[in-house]
Parts: sequence; C-alpha cells; structure tokens
Amino acid sequence: MLNMCDGVLLVVDSVEGPKPQTRFVLDKALRQDLKVVVVVNKIDRPAARPDYVVDKVFDLMMELGASDEQIDFTTVFASGLNGISGMDPDDMQEDMKPLFDAIRDCVDAPSVKSTEPEALQCLVSNIDYDNFKGKMGIALITAGTIKTGQPVALARPDTPKKTGRLTSLFIFDNLGKREVEAASAGEIIMFSGLDNVEIGDTLITNEGGGANAAEPLPPIAVELPTVRMTLGVNRSPLAGREGKFLTSRMIRDRLFKETDRNVALQVEETDSADKYAVSGRGQLHLTVLIETMRREGFELEVGPPVVIYKENEETGEIEEPFEKVEVRVPEEYSGSVIDLFNTRNGELQDMGLDDGGESMSVIQYLIPTRGMLGLRSELLTATRGTAIIDAVFDSYRPKLKVDIKSRDKGSLLAFEDGVTTSFGMENAQDRGKLFVGPQEDVYKGMM
Repeated sequence: MLNMCDGVLLVVDSVEGPKPQTRFVLDKALRQDLKVVVVVNKIDRPAARPDYVVDKVFDLMMELGASDEQIDFTTVFASGLNGISGMDPDDMQEDMKPLFDAIRDCVDAPSVKSTEPEALQCLVSNIDYDNFKGKMGIALITAGTIKTGQPVALARPDTPKKTGRLTSLFIFDNLGKREVEAASAGEIIMFSGLDNVEIGDTLITNEGGGANAAEPLPPIAVELPTVRMTLGVNRSPLAGREGKFLTSRMIRDRLFKETDRNVALQVEETDSADKYAVSGRGQLHLTVLIETMRREGFELEVGPPVVIYKENEETGEIEEPFEKVEVRVPEEYSGSVIDLFNTRNGELQDMGLDDGGESMSVIQYLIPTRGMLGLRSELLTATRGTAIIDAVFDSYRPKLKVDIKSRDKGSLLAFEDGVTTSFGMENAQDRGKLFVGPQEDVYKGMM
C-alpha cells in the first residue's frame, strides 16, 4: 500500500507514544524514502505529555536509520474527537487547517513522468473483490493515461503478459470511489476486467499488441504467512446444532473466496477432503477470519495453530518467526510477566517505568512466535486482567534448538456421553475452568 503514497502521517497517542506496531509501519515507510508528518493525537487528554512523545518518535527514527531529511519532521498536535489541531499544544485552532497545511507544505506532489497513453505504468499494490465485477486491482498511475474499454496487459519482468480489456475504472474521491471514463498519472485507480490480476503486476497498454508499451515496474511481493491452522467440517457428535453452513463444499468455497481480497491469506487442500490448511500473518489474522465465518453461520472444526518454518537460502539454516512484544502492566505484576516470558524463551529487550506517573512497568521482549501461542491468556490471568499487550511480527531468525512448553496444565475432559449436572460441575470447578453450564449435552472426550 505504501507504494501508492507520496508521504505518511504518523499518528501517535499523546500519552502512550510509539507502540510496537508504530515501529513496524514506520520502518516500512522509511524504507520507501517517504516524508513523515508526525501527528500527536488526543492532545486534550489530562495526562498528555507531548514533549515526551515527540522525543520518543525522534529516538525511534534514529534507531530505524532515518535520513536527515526524514528526521527533520514536522509535528502537528491534534484531537480527532474534538476536531482541533495546531503546531503548538498550547495554541490550538478549532479546525484541522494546520494539519492540512502541514501536508501541503511537507509532502511532495506526485512526480509525473509522462501522460502519453503509450507510457502507461500502474503497479498493482492491492486487490479487492466485487460480487458483480469480480477481482479488482488497485494501483497508482505512475505514468501515462488510461481509459475504460482500453486493451491493456499485466506484465512482470521475464514473464509472459496477461492481456485483457478494462470493463470499469474508478478513482478514489474523499472517503469513497467514483466511476470515471479516464484517469491520468498521479491518480490512484481501481479497475476490473482482468480476473487474473495479482499484487506486483504492472498494468501497461496493449494498443497495437503492445508494440510501444512501457517496461513493467519492479514487482513487489506479499509478505509470507507465519502461522498455519486447519479448518474443516465439524465431526463431533453435537455437529449441526449451531451453524447453517456445515458441508465441506460450503467451507471450501468460503475460504477460497476470502483469498480474492485477503491477499496475505493462503488456503491449501490437505490429504483429507474435509480439512483445509489456512495460513496467515499471525494468530490475530486467522482469529478474525474464524470469528467472521462463525458470525456468518459457518460451523467449523479448528485445529491448533503451528508456526511456519523456512530455510535460509544463503546459510541453509531453518528459521522461525519472531515477534516483538510490549507489555504495560502494574509494577507489582512485572515479576510474573518476566517469569512467563522467560519460560517461553523470550529475550528481554527493554524494561522500565512508564513516565506517566501511574506506576506502570513497560516490558519489551523478543520472542519466537511459537512461544506466543497461548501466552496472551496466561499473561491476563497472571496480572488479573490488567496487562496491555501489543505484539507485532519482527523477523525470521535461526530456529531455537529447544522445545517451548506451550502449557503446564492438562484439560478437563468429559469421560462419557450425557448431560452435565450441577453436582458434577461443583466437584470439577476446583480443578480448572469450565466451558459449559448445567444441563448441557457433552460427549466423551469433550473439553
């Protein structure tokens, strides 16, 4: 998505400052050599500390290797809820004009090489899907002009072209999009008519067989998934009681349809006709998909998450994904948090007290993704639900040659088919957490 930007607004909280996800997106923007306008939001909060937040942003940019021009960033203070902004936290205006002025003055206008039709170059940076128009590509027109009905091609270096004709063309207008007949360099467009469009393709003209077409741009790649789960038909004795969509065909169609717009998701067939391997960018990515399908009426059997290893092409070593985690927790629980991370082979990166005066400890760890599986619930239990946990993918690193215990307790299982009773649950509740209440059907082996 950053390939379509001319600059970025880095929005940070006036109290909390930069978070792990801030580091992730800022690093991507700096690598694209984009100019940054820092927006310190929620400046109206009583505990706001704008000077501290700006210093933290500066330190983060230095750590990420920003250029001198990027480090000399403009800072705007704002409250999105109240609709106020200003260049000084003590001198706020009752509108967003200072923010818009900063964008106009600090972000360069789009650079246009040519508007000639033959020079058309659009690097597809995102994909969407419409039930009526099919798969749609989203791209920034780097050069040239494009119009509806024009013969075009999708090209990559050293790859055969995929040809077709545009059936519809949209540009983005405020918060929506508007259909147009033509668009030129500098516009971000959405187009349909090429069902085999993929991220990284370059849209070029195919007039006259593409004899005078421009060369394709260097392609971009979608980041690979890090976690895999299996989803399939519910085969428990209680199947069919809650969902509307139960069959393997329905689940398969829904999963593969999701890949049309969810570009980081991968779905693969397995040896079983009733199960599918679904890979995504972390636990949250897959959790959102599962919850969305559940709300739509699907009934699923979900397997445990496992991390995806890969081999380093240069060294031949097996590598595993690591995550950077920040935990904000009351000071009295910091010892429990550290113990949990150490048992999962986490590496302490930083630790200190929050300067906000709330006796909160801020703990940062680098931990294997397989160590994070199931850790979030344990952290909340150990801290009485007070922990604020932020995690983001960091990198692939050599696999640790140790086994990480994901849990130190077993599960409570029903030993026969039947109905739960108050007497039986009263005896069981001292041994663990219960998922069911009295007078509910259970089957042998059910947790």
